[in-house]
Amino acid sequence: MVCFSSLSAVCGCHRSAAVPFHRSAMKPYSLISPSTASFVSSNAQCGCLRVLRGGSCFSPWRLGNSGFSRVKTSLSDESDELSLIELREPSYLEFITSERVKVVAMLALALVLCNADRVVMSVAIVPLSQSHGWRQSFSGVVQSSFLWGYMISPIAGGVLVDNYGGKVVMTWGVALWSLSTFLTPFAAEASLLALLATRMLLGICEGVALPCMNNMIARWFPQTERSRAVGLAMAGFQLGSAIGLILSPILMSRGGIFGPFVIFGLSGFLWVLVWVSATSSTPERSPQISSYELRYIKRNRSAPSLPSPCPERKLVVPPFKILLSKLPTWSLIVANSMHSWGFFVILSWMPIYFKTIYHVDLRQAAWFSAIPWTMMALLGYFAGIISDLMIKKGISVTSTRKIMQSIGFFGPGLALILLTRARSPSVASAWLTMAVGLKAFSHCGFLVNLQEIAPEYSGVLHGMCNTAGTIAAVIGTVGAGYFVELFGSFKAFLLLTAFLYFSAAVFWNIFSTGERVNFSQ
Repeated sequence: MVCFSSLSAVCGCHRSAAVPFHRSAMKPYSLISPSTASFVSSNAQCGCLRVLRGGSCFSPWRLGNSGFSRVKTSLSDESDELSLIELREPSYLEFITSERVKVVAMLALALVLCNADRVVMSVAIVPLSQSHGWRQSFSGVVQSSFLWGYMISPIAGGVLVDNYGGKVVMTWGVALWSLSTFLTPFAAEASLLALLATRMLLGICEGVALPCMNNMIARWFPQTERSRAVGLAMAGFQLGSAIGLILSPILMSRGGIFGPFVIFGLSGFLWVLVWVSATSSTPERSPQISSYELRYIKRNRSAPSLPSPCPERKLVVPPFKILLSKLPTWSLIVANSMHSWGFFVILSWMPIYFKTIYHVDLRQAAWFSAIPWTMMALLGYFAGIISDLMIKKGISVTSTRKIMQSIGFFGPGLALILLTRARSPSVASAWLTMAVGLKAFSHCGFLVNLQEIAPEYSGVLHGMCNTAGTIAAVIGTVGAGYFVELFGSFKAFLLLTAFLYFSAAVFWNIFSTGERVNFSQ
């Protein structure tokens, strides 16, 4: 390609050097190249070149003895419908090495710790119950103490996130829940009240994790990448379950009840140090981000920029009454409630289920229970890719969210029904893996939808949904223990859960939307 670099000297403008139109693998956001010889000099600043409708450019200046009286360049047909400065989609390699993916990777690690810290008790509850003589119903109460705290913080945490940004709130959240995890075994030795208090503190602090994740993704990712970003972050969430369930028995066999709590607690403190030093609350504040990536993010945001987080900003009370007056809000609340019901019932009771129904030992039960969460992490990321591709292919956001949510609820409901008919732990684990894996598709339904219907209230809306979900999770976790004592069967409770999945999916498909909802009236 011919490139003229001396126009600035000819026209007497020295403010910038000539810049050719070109595509570059290293600079995915560079200028589109015409097929014939062309150039861009300092025209952006001095007006040497003018862009014509239809894709031509010319210089109105007479260039003297240079032999140019008028320069005119016709752009190729490919460029006719493109603006002069156009951003193309980054390649997969460019995407995974970008600054925004570094941010979502740190969020994923935080969610690994978040779930690992909470599932340790699902394994530790077995020796604790044996040493203290607790019945199954009381074991459910101990496990639900986490949810008592988790019920308190999401709305308040969402308000804080919307006002001060996800980075600051996540920093304090991880630091405090890691401290709570570290202190849990000491509290268990001290008294039952101390144990319940530390688990409740863990729930309070972890309640801000998902609102922070949603806030950071809304600021760092354009709409066409948000499903993938949520898939990456939530993959960490599910891997945290698998890591906690697999490592806890091993660490307990070597370090007693203290082992997993101390290791996971110290890991959280290390994460805080990296998070504070290596990430920024918004792309505009990041010193590491390239100008190309920043331009791409800002250009492809589907909604107006969110207000920048500011520590000095006065807290603004969200319009709770208006938020609750819209049916799309209730579709999110119902979906999140069902998601939490199924999530915590499976997370809390499956090790005990495999131990009591199939008579496997604790380490085997942990492995059988961990495999499904690994599958959920993998399917969650691929669901994000599929969801983003559907939107890029022209399928409406509303239809995409409904399809993803339907797979994420109808699929697990059917798999749980088949799980009740399994006659061996291997077959049961296969159906459980399908149930949990397909749940990941719902992350590309209701979880992304929070950012779409109310980007300015995504934090508090997520908090409201989490609070409703936590209430459902408490009822499910505690109720499962009493249900089993009353009816003598886990299978009947799984059938009830399947029915609730089907009902929530129908409600979502009727009342949800992928469009921004007007919450100003």
